[in-house]
Amino acid sequence: MPKANIQSTAQIAPSAQLADDVEVGHYSIIGPEVKIGPGTRVGEHCVITGDTAIGRNCRIFTGAVVGSIPQDLKYKGEKAALIIGDNNVIREYVTINLGTAASEKTVIGSNNLLMAYAHIAHDCLIGNNVVIANVGTLAGHIVIENRAILGGLAAVHQFVRIGRLSIVGGCSKVIQDIPPYSMCDGHPARVRALNKVGLERAGITKEAKTALKHAFTILFTSGLSISNALKKVEEELTSVSEVTCLIDFIKNSQRGVCR
Repeated sequence: MPKANIQSTAQIAPSAQLADDVEVGHYSIIGPEVKIGPGTRVGEHCVITGDTAIGRNCRIFTGAVVGSIPQDLKYKGEKAALIIGDNNVIREYVTINLGTAASEKTVIGSNNLLMAYAHIAHDCLIGNNVVIANVGTLAGHIVIENRAILGGLAAVHQFVRIGRLSIVGGCSKVIQDIPPYSMCDGHPARVRALNKVGLERAGITKEAKTALKHAFTILFTSGLSISNALKKVEEELTSVSEVTCLIDFIKNSQRGVCR
């Protein structure tokens, strides 16, 4: 007999592993390799498939498709996974793909908000406390660090990194890495300012905010080449951990950063 918290029209594969209090709405389908943790609620008409593990207290809304195979012509059916942490909100018609052989998994951390129609492609790595607004679109192999925000209808090129505590404006075209602590916008996206509101909300110290403001001036408005700007910032400001994070991010960029 079905559990009281699983609607009679839902289809749950016998080998799926659901905690006792998981709720599943009408006409949703849960595949045989799926694992869902305590307190998670799955809405109506959802599909959760593939080798997908979902943590505690997540909310998955109507029509979401979680764990489908990658939209990647190189994908040949190899074993891959999707790992989703705790306390995530996955709104209506979000799509999230499995990984590929390249990294074997797509990973989403905890406390994230994925708004309606957002798409997360194969092999993406999403941190914690991230917001992806409506129809935000990620290609494959993208990294989004903690507390970043991607605006509605923004599209991100494969292999791009979006730094911590950054915000990308709606409808932006992101083809290079987004520096930590920045506000970026445009087609293609460019650095517009320091994300002062984000820093304030995150409790960043006054000293760090002042140092980051000075670093942003050198890096993005001084007219110096990136190598010379980095050298100047290192000489003047590396005692501040947030500035060190910014420098390391830029130095390790494979695609180059927005300026």
